[in-house]
Amino acid sequence: MLWSEKLLEYDLGNHPLDPVRVELTIALARDLGLLDRPGVTVREPVAATDEELLRVHRADYLHAVRVAPDDPFFRGYGLNTPDNPVFDHMHEASALVAGASLAAARAVYSGEVTRAVNVSGGLHHAMPARASGFCVYNDPAIAIADLLAAGAQRIAYVDIDVHHGDGVQEIFADDPRVLTVSLHESPMTLFPGTGFPTEVGGPAALGTAVNVALPPGTRDRGWLRAFHAVVPSVLRAFRPQLVVLQAGADSHQLDPLANLQLSVDGQRAAAIAVRDLADELCGGKVIATGGGGYALMQVVPRTWSHLIATMTGDPLDPATLTPPSWRALARKRFPDQDPPQRMTDDADVGFEPWQPGVGQDPLDRTILATRQAIFPYYGLDPMDARD
Repeated sequence: MLWSEKLLEYDLGNHPLDPVRVELTIALARDLGLLDRPGVTVREPVAATDEELLRVHRADYLHAVRVAPDDPFFRGYGLNTPDNPVFDHMHEASALVAGASLAAARAVYSGEVTRAVNVSGGLHHAMPARASGFCVYNDPAIAIADLLAAGAQRIAYVDIDVHHGDGVQEIFADDPRVLTVSLHESPMTLFPGTGFPTEVGGPAALGTAVNVALPPGTRDRGWLRAFHAVVPSVLRAFRPQLVVLQAGADSHQLDPLANLQLSVDGQRAAAIAVRDLADELCGGKVIATGGGGYALMQVVPRTWSHLIATMTGDPLDPATLTPPSWRALARKRFPDQDPPQRMTDDADVGFEPWQPGVGQDPLDRTILATRQAIFPYYGLDPMDARD
């Protein structure tokens, strides 16, 4: 587990991406005893160096990130916009988030640990020379690039944020060593407007970008049906050495910035499904990051505490009560809200597996479109439910 109070300094001000969501996550995980489990260590990260950042970002962009906070009229590189306002020590705070994901990735790749978590990370929209979607430096991409430089040959990036993981996909579009898989709300209805099933990778890496563009209103059962109809088959064919998971919590029904309808229970099931695939395919090796999530107290702390539990041992019983000490902190931060009493939304996460020709609703058409776009690259039959 990578954690430092300094990670809360990635603070865009009066903005949906409020670091209180990370503060409350760590507090809940700690009060639940998850950070004291046998074998769990909490390490303080160090900031990524320019050399490490330059594996993904351009030098002129790093310079812009450094100087923009001192110039109230700065424009360019996606900075000083409503989505990406500048803030004091922006470079240092962003580099520390990237450094946490780098440390997590190196610990897993070296075999020092099997899984590692950086809930402050997952800033997947940042481009090589542009801030985007609340993201300054693309920490998942920086971690992946570092592993490639260290000799990794097959890395699977799985993104379950409600928004398309466009930055990571674009950065590795032509690199056959990186498989990017994103399940997100349809680009027809949500930022960033990319992530169609027909986006399958660059000319040198066709088939390595996998996009499941879910219709607005998709609930747990549909999301899980789509996941299991696409992701296991592709990951098994790709045979990753490790998995990088971006676990954005903004697919929840309470999230104010998107239109999917998942529960905390569904998000918990998604994290378990990714972990189980990693157990099957690559010795359990997972680097997990946070991501989006704007129901700051009601959702994010519970979803990411389930993520931490799943990555550090046995998944947490959904019926677990939230500790009184955590509820007191949550009330202090949000005096006008009642904190959740339990770690569940009491949702049923059972689902019917996808079958060709059975459903003709928008979700099943989405599943089929992704399978038809991707499966032939791996010698799989899009119409065979066994694939």
